[in-house]
Amino acid sequence: MFLWISAAVTTASAQKFHLPATHTSQHKDLIANQRPMSIKTKAEADRRLLEDVRRREALTDSEIYGEYWESERVNPYGNIAIPATKDIDVSGFVMPVKGPVTSPYGWRARFGRMHRGVDISLRVGDTVRVAFDGKVRLTKYEGKGYGYYVVVRHDNGMETVYGHLSRFLVKPNQRVRAGEPIALGGNTGRSTGPHLHFETRYLGLAINPAAIVDFENFTTHKDVFAFDKSSYEKSQKYGPVRKSLAKKKSRRKATASGKSKRRRR
Repeated sequence: MFLWISAAVTTASAQKFHLPATHTSQHKDLIANQRPMSIKTKAEADRRLLEDVRRREALTDSEIYGEYWESERVNPYGNIAIPATKDIDVSGFVMPVKGPVTSPYGWRARFGRMHRGVDISLRVGDTVRVAFDGKVRLTKYEGKGYGYYVVVRHDNGMETVYGHLSRFLVKPNQRVRAGEPIALGGNTGRSTGPHLHFETRYLGLAINPAAIVDFENFTTHKDVFAFDKSSYEKSQKYGPVRKSLAKKKSRRKATASGKSKRRRR
């Protein structure tokens, strides 16, 4: 008897609380307009990442671009204290111009002066690209030296100089990303032919670009450049020593050792 009454009540309840005729279509519309939770989560993660990048860029701007910025000199730092060593991130490097080096860093006996960069071959009008992320500090003209030149300060604390240009494609205080065009190559200033004069500087010191860049392969030797105040003017080679050269060095050492022993006798 109890079972019969329960079944009757259930049947009556189902008849009384039936779904409206529009329920199916409304349900379909609701599902169609819903965004999966994964998309919402990704959008929120992207937003937070963007905010983090902006915060870090603002911090970088304050630390790196806050001091010694307004100077009109290629070296704005003057007599600033320079650390003995410093690890510098150069992993984001882009070659300014993909051409052969025509004149290395170093003393030029012919002119009686120091050449504080490398000269890279190009044609007038070739695109010159910025080496690292950073901000343009100077776009100037120097008739007896760099000609039209650009100085860019970078997020890694370095500055790069691009000389003998024919046209600027950027303005001071403009943010630039590695590989972005900043100028057109030329033959202006104290130049004997079309080329790019390229300098890499840290706190004003002109580092030998060959200590950082493998110019034959258009990349850096390593992702981190170990700046050393005592050797920054020297180029670095990371390739294997040739066997013939190694044998010659070994023979020289053996000969020198033999001479030393004879002298002692």
